Amino acid sequence: MLDILSEVPKIREEYRELEKKMGNPDVIEGSNYQEISQKYSRIKDLLKLAEELEEVTERIEENREMMETEDDDEMIELIQEELTENESRREGLQEKIKKLLIPEPKEDRKNAILEIRSGAGGDESALFAADLLRLYRRYAEKQGYEVETLESRPTSIGGFTQVSVAIEGDGAYGQFKYESGVHRVQRVPETESSGRIHTSTATVAVLPEAEEVDVEIDENDVRIDTFRSSGPGGQHANVTDSAVRLTHEPTDIVVTCQDESSQHKNRKKAWRVLRSRYKEKIEEARAEKRESKRRGQIGQAQRSEKIRTYNFPQNRVTDHRINYTTHNIEAILEGDIDELITALEEAEEKEKLENLDIAELLEKS
Repeated sequence: MLDILSEVPKIREEYRELEKKMGNPDVIEGSNYQEISQKYSRIKDLLKLAEELEEVTERIEENREMMETEDDDEMIELIQEELTENESRREGLQEKIKKLLIPEPKEDRKNAILEIRSGAGGDESALFAADLLRLYRRYAEKQGYEVETLESRPTSIGGFTQVSVAIEGDGAYGQFKYESGVHRVQRVPETESSGRIHTSTATVAVLPEAEEVDVEIDENDVRIDTFRSSGPGGQHANVTDSAVRLTHEPTDIVVTCQDESSQHKNRKKAWRVLRSRYKEKIEEARAEKRESKRRGQIGQAQRSEKIRTYNFPQNRVTDHRINYTTHNIEAILEGDIDELITALEEAEEKEKLENLDIAELLEKS
């Protein structure tokens, strides 16, 4: 983790340089004044917090030294109270500094588009996909989010080969983004008469919902097909052409929605999914061009990466990205995944802080 106290001289020097620039008439009238002003404001806040942390850390050391040399019980009690207060203040300052050093990505505040696809394992994989959908619905409800089905391909035995939902609410993507990747389940299927344990997988993709202002899609590039719904979709499902398929021809992205009996509603849902998938594709292409920049393994797991195993015989759930294991599989499948999300958030924060370079920070601030 970055030792911010050792970097105070550098931060102070940068602050003085920026302060000089802010008083320069050429800078004030220049085109990059706003950029310099924002950087100055952030460095000023960082320096203030770092100096407060420096001060309270010195007081804590003094408190501890006094505790070792003081004999009077009443004085020891007073010193202990002050020490506890200073330690609490230090913890608060450290949290403020972390948030300033690693600001929350804007996309974390967006709604999430969550897609689940069955993988290896046939019917059992489709049933596992349904289990994951139920898990995420429960977790979303506990967080106060709304869940709306956008696209689904159910199986005859109650599973899904594919299902997409919108999770709506402030910060939804930030809460669900760690779930992207391959989920593996090890259990005895209900249809297995010999009691043999099967291993199946399902793939989860979580995208921040892209709004029209986020991406620009030429409608002339999108082929729109309508057809009769082949599954549940209301009383007109097999009577009218209510199902909608959007094909973005330049990228071959295909989205099909047929859950609603209204073609208009299906079309609206399909566009929500298309925009988010298109935005993801653009960002993936940009990431490939920046090969020198390492992608984090915690917050941006690839769809092909096995991220978590649900082992029923051992009542065990293991997140392989952070080697974290818990033994309450039934509670987790009921949506109680706060423990896992918190552990992933802490691991990602630790990784970012460990790789944070003060020179880079001062350059980008």
